[in-house]
Amino acid sequence: MQIDLQGRTALVSGASSGIGAGIARVLAGEGVRLAITARRADKLEALAAAIAASGAPPPLVLAGDITDGGEVTRIAAAARSALGTIDILVNSAGGSRPLTTDAVDAAWEEAFALNFTAARHLTEALLPAMRVRHWGRIINISGSMEPRSLNAASAAKAALHLWAKGLSRDVAADGVTINTIPPGRINSEQILEKLHPTEASRRAFIAENIPIGYFGEPEDIGHLVAFLASPLARYITGAVIPVDGGMHFYGH
Repeated sequence: MQIDLQGRTALVSGASSGIGAGIARVLAGEGVRLAITARRADKLEALAAAIAASGAPPPLVLAGDITDGGEVTRIAAAARSALGTIDILVNSAGGSRPLTTDAVDAAWEEAFALNFTAARHLTEALLPAMRVRHWGRIINISGSMEPRSLNAASAAKAALHLWAKGLSRDVAADGVTINTIPPGRINSEQILEKLHPTEASRRAFIAENIPIGYFGEPEDIGHLVAFLASPLARYITGAVIPVDGGMHFYGH
């Protein structure tokens, strides 16, 4: 199946590792010209070099902190200047934030800044031009809506889900689709080093919670992103589509 993304442009946040990097690799392989952003410049440069070595055009590296509104403005403007237009925005930045019931407001505010507000600000920066051109794709990477304990990121991702659904209704007639992907357990820095740091813990979790029998790869998310970003997905908007090996049904 040809998904017709050759020559399209995209900005991918959270691209320094894990899911964001996997999405960038898949989109680059489909001929998308990329701008990639995250805090860690060295990781972004390594990803850009690997993509270029694969034969795809090297991505534009825009290191920065998208929880800072001024940085969002700079990154969005630089991406537009270099690529001409941004057809596809992938809001992949985020991170787990387990908290206790006595957590201070600053901890909650940081979690929402990273997991919700940054995506909203990037979208608000790029959406007007998409509406004028009557073509755009916004794809958000969220998280489980069945938390096992208190986690500020879960609350922020819940906000992301409903914000995206509401906004999708407002811009659908302008040719812009907005969809959200909650990932399951994906082989990434966050999962392998923090949540399941040992092989034994991974095997135990898989046996109890994941019917398909293994953790996914970042590219498993990337392939769905590529489809949702393509013209073939023109009639899909406001959707929340899990990629989790069945965990959302079986594990909760």
